Amino acid sequence: MTEVWVTGLGFVTSIGCNKKDVTKNLVNLNHGISSPAMLQVNDSPVKVAGTIKEFDLDSTDPEDWIFPSHYRVPRSLLRSFSPHVLYSWCAMQQAIEEANLSQSDLGDRDTGLYTASGGSMRSIHKHFEKMDRRGVMACNPLAIVSSIPGTLTFNLVAGLGIRGSSMGLVSACASSGHALGTALDEIRLGRQKRMLVAGAEDCNFESIVPFCGMRALSLETDPNLASRPFDINRNGFVGTGGAVAMILEEKQLAQERGITPYARFIGWGQGSDGHNVAISHPEGRGLVDSMQRALGDSKLMPTDIDYLNAHAPSTPIGDASELKAVKKVFPAPQSLKLASTKALTGHGLSLSSIMEASFCCLSIKDGFLPGSANVQNPDPELGHLTLLRETEFSQVKNIMSNSSGFGGANVSLIFQKC
Repeated sequence: MTEVWVTGLGFVTSIGCNKKDVTKNLVNLNHGISSPAMLQVNDSPVKVAGTIKEFDLDSTDPEDWIFPSHYRVPRSLLRSFSPHVLYSWCAMQQAIEEANLSQSDLGDRDTGLYTASGGSMRSIHKHFEKMDRRGVMACNPLAIVSSIPGTLTFNLVAGLGIRGSSMGLVSACASSGHALGTALDEIRLGRQKRMLVAGAEDCNFESIVPFCGMRALSLETDPNLASRPFDINRNGFVGTGGAVAMILEEKQLAQERGITPYARFIGWGQGSDGHNVAISHPEGRGLVDSMQRALGDSKLMPTDIDYLNAHAPSTPIGDASELKAVKKVFPAPQSLKLASTKALTGHGLSLSSIMEASFCCLSIKDGFLPGSANVQNPDPELGHLTLLRETEFSQVKNIMSNSSGFGGANVSLIFQKC
């Protein structure tokens, strides 16, 4: 089967808007969670979020947005962007530059693009508000394409000149994992030779606060304690947004350009809980299936996995479910090393899977394993598993990354050192 390499990464995240800063903050366990002004209002029970620095996208008019000047965005494109689309455009430019892709490479029929996003809650709300106030014909002609879940696909395909396969995937917090897995298959089946994948979410009041209604967010006011996966006192996740882009290519294509890869993407699996619309199965049965299928797809044994980047959003139910699933797939005496980088970034929803998969690729290439920050009282249910609480500097071969979403959608991805 065709060997698939990760040849480019791009980041706009709460812990950095470039590879250098992201790597430094992963290694040093510096979180990107703060107390933004947008949440310091009476209408918001939640007070902290993983915020995006270097970008000021509060205005509803994209032409008023402030972002790093070295990103060139044609005005004709910017008018149909929502905040997460701009994040993704910037992350994708980083990844394209790293992979040394030309415009002819992007426009090749064998180059496709898959995305993951929940759309822009703010943009949808503002457009409907204006329609109700001023009438249908007062709507921005680009209101639909700048706001609905497909906006990330529409804009990147048009703006980058993509002519290969393209689609957006929506499975809540497993979305970008599904995008990566199906992109991998697209290459391995010979349908495409190169796939660009992006996951992105807005980072504003409308994208974060609604989860309060589900009682899913941490109400902790101290940014240093709010996100603490696998701590017995965890009390909810911390919202964040941003974007991450990853470029996957056939090994031969990358070699022809002299590219040094981050890692091989060797397999993936998925499974569904069939249990509840919003709560993970108590035994994590869908996640068990996804991990076992990822191992089978990669032709690996459980003992071949050196480190697991857990989904672990810092919710009492979600973390507990995942621990039971992981212990079933990786039973004693294997003391699998695991951690959750959501302690640093917050939970990026549709973005989270590709963000954490990219962290895994950085770890493989640079020889470090990020620890799970903010843990003061480890959950005794960890049992025989080894929770890394500090960064470990070691070169590993195989890393698995888990993601779980609403409806019990689960995805597991495996990356390998080249």
